[in-house]
This record gives sequence, structure tokens and C-alpha cells, in this order.
Amino acid sequence: MNRSIAVTAFAAALSVACASADPVADSASREAPLPRVFTLDARSLAETKRLVAVGAVELTPAMERLRSEADETLDAGPFSVIQKKHSPPSGDKHDYMSVGPYWWPDPDKLDGTPYIRRDGEVNPEWHRYDSVPMAAMCRAVETLALAHYLTEREAYGNHAAHLSRVWFIAPATRMNPHLQYGQAIPGRCTGRGIGIIDTAKLVRLVDAVGMLGGCKTWTKTDQAAMEKWFGEYLDWIVQSKYGRDEARTRNNHATWYDAQVAAFALFTRRADVARRVLNESTKRRIASQIEPDGRQPHELARTKSFGYSTMNLRGMFELAALAERVDVDLWNFRTDDGRGIRAALDWLIPYAVGEKTWEHRQIKEFHPAGFVALLRRAAAAYREPAYTARIAELQGVDVATDRANLLYRVGGE
Repeated sequence: MNRSIAVTAFAAALSVACASADPVADSASREAPLPRVFTLDARSLAETKRLVAVGAVELTPAMERLRSEADETLDAGPFSVIQKKHSPPSGDKHDYMSVGPYWWPDPDKLDGTPYIRRDGEVNPEWHRYDSVPMAAMCRAVETLALAHYLTEREAYGNHAAHLSRVWFIAPATRMNPHLQYGQAIPGRCTGRGIGIIDTAKLVRLVDAVGMLGGCKTWTKTDQAAMEKWFGEYLDWIVQSKYGRDEARTRNNHATWYDAQVAAFALFTRRADVARRVLNESTKRRIASQIEPDGRQPHELARTKSFGYSTMNLRGMFELAALAERVDVDLWNFRTDDGRGIRAALDWLIPYAVGEKTWEHRQIKEFHPAGFVALLRRAAAAYREPAYTARIAELQGVDVATDRANLLYRVGGE
């Protein structure tokens, strides 16, 4: 099939698949006073929305940037697993597939297999499968949903709803709710438990879906279908062999595994599952991954050690926010010898602001923009304005336009 015919066929299937969406939803469910979010704080978002409506000047730069990004994103997608050129071993393109990003052909083998590992160096083959379009879809939906919630511009919500239906709901284009073929390694395996890290980005996507509650084209049927998809995926990551393998990992994979289980459990109204994970498994992970002085040794062993230390800490922040929804306090959880999330943050800050020189391997330049969100969240969680003050010390960061200003309110602002 040539490319033009394939594109036409995809568009036709997409049109038929999405045409059944009912634009009429129960108004009471659409107009809930607070968005149904889990890693974000609903009241904080509502306050941001109020301030945007009255033209609060301190939020103007961030809102201008968000509107600009949302306008550009109106042309994004649609994205679907069926668009990849290569089929997974099942032969079903609805099955998600990716290859291990750090695995490369062996130059000493005629066919390059089995692939060999080069930690931190991304093989271009990574871009041929489903991880990159999934990430693009998540970024687009998050941007559009937030812009819709804050501005009530229907075009933003409509496109976010459309992109979500295409990836998760429409029969012609949906992803099957499993990751049996995640992070395959040619010559070694067709999938791995480690592949479940690919869906860590969906932790924030369910919050984006929560911000579509007031969108006229996001129906009760859509919401139910999304909850069904995530319920089935939650069952898979908890019960499957690959899910059990990932649950036994000890580094950032373990952190983001717990974050997914907790977020998807809350989204699908299974708070008991979330509470059990956050109160038992996550506390053990914090104790095993963070040293008393705040170092994260599993991440420091990587070739992008600063990046992975930050990524793992970001996951722990997500876990602490999720835990608030089930009355578990992870922000202040500490072992007797001082291991805890705050210790990990405090250890990293001097390196993020340039007070100290990073002495571990970091083969790729790291930009500290992500610390704006970490520091704002810490200032709110610990009621500590000193964290907010450190934001100004981040080098090369456009703080005023950072989206974290819209997502995380700090007491007194």
C-alpha cells in the first residue's frame, strides 16, 4: 500500500471510529466545581483559574506561553499505535511496541544481533515505534486540557478530547491496554517488564483528562471508556509477569511503577489499591533508594546521573501528591536515619543552582528548568518559602513563563 492510500485509509477509519462520540453530556457532570485531578491540587488549579480570569499580571507571561503552545498544538496529531510501519510479534498494530532506547546492533555480528547495551546513548530505532508518538500525544493533551480549563476555549478541549479518543477509545485506532512488547531487544527478547516505564507519562495524562470535565464534547461515555481502558491496563501491570518483574526493580523504574499503579487506581476509583501501594510499597522504595544524606545511589550509577536523579525525585513528588488523596503523608515520611524525599531534594538543589559542581557521570547536558516545578511544589508541601527563593538562582531558565506557575500555587501568592 502506498503512503497516500495508507493515509487516506487511516483518516477514513478514524472518521468512522470517532463519529459515534455523543456531543451531548449530562451538564451536572461537565460543570463540576473542581477538576478531578490526582497529582495536581484541584483547589490550587481553581484558584489559578480565578486569577487568570481577573487578569493577574504575575501569571500573564505563563498564560501567554500556554496559549501560544495550545494554539500550535491545535494542529497536532492525531496519534495512534496503528500508524507505525512495523508490526509487533503479535501481528496486531493495536499492540504497543517499542525497542530498548540504549540497545544497539553489535558491530561484531553480521546481523547485529543480539543487540548490546550503551547506557544513555539513544538508538535512532527508538523513534520508529510507539513511544515517541505516545509522548507527543500526552504533551498535546496536557497542554490543550490545561489551556481549556483555564480559558474555557472550546477548541482546546475539543482537540484534547479528539486526541484522547483516537489513542485510547476509537476501535479503529485504539491502543490495546497492555505493554507486552515494550522495550524489546532484537536478538534477546520481544518485550520486558522494564518497558512499563514507557507509560509513566500517562500518570499526568489522567490529570489532563480530569481537566476535560467541563468540555462539552467530552461525554460521560468518553469518560467511562477511558476509565475502562485504564482499569484494564492497571490489571495488566499488576497481574502480568512483566508487571511483577517491574514491581521488583529498585531504581526509578520502581518509583514510576508505583506512581502508575496509584494514579491509575485513583482514576478508576480503586482508592484501596492506591492506598495499599503508597502506604506500603512506596515507603519501602524511599527507604531503599535514598541515602541518609539524600543521595540516590541507583541513579548516580547511570551515565546520565543528574538527569536520572532528578527524574526519580520527580516521580517521588508525584507519589507524595498521589498519597495526599488517600491520607498518606509521604512528603514528611523519614526513616530513623533520615532517608526521605526532602533529603533527596535538599541534596540536589546546590547542584541545580550551580553552587556545587556535579562530580558524577552526565554524558548529556542537563537543563535545570524542571527544578522550577520541584521547588514550587516543595515550597507548598513544606510551607517553606526558601524553596521559592532558590528558583531565581536557576541558570538559563525563563522562570516567568514556566508552566509550573500555573500548576502549583504557593501559600501567600
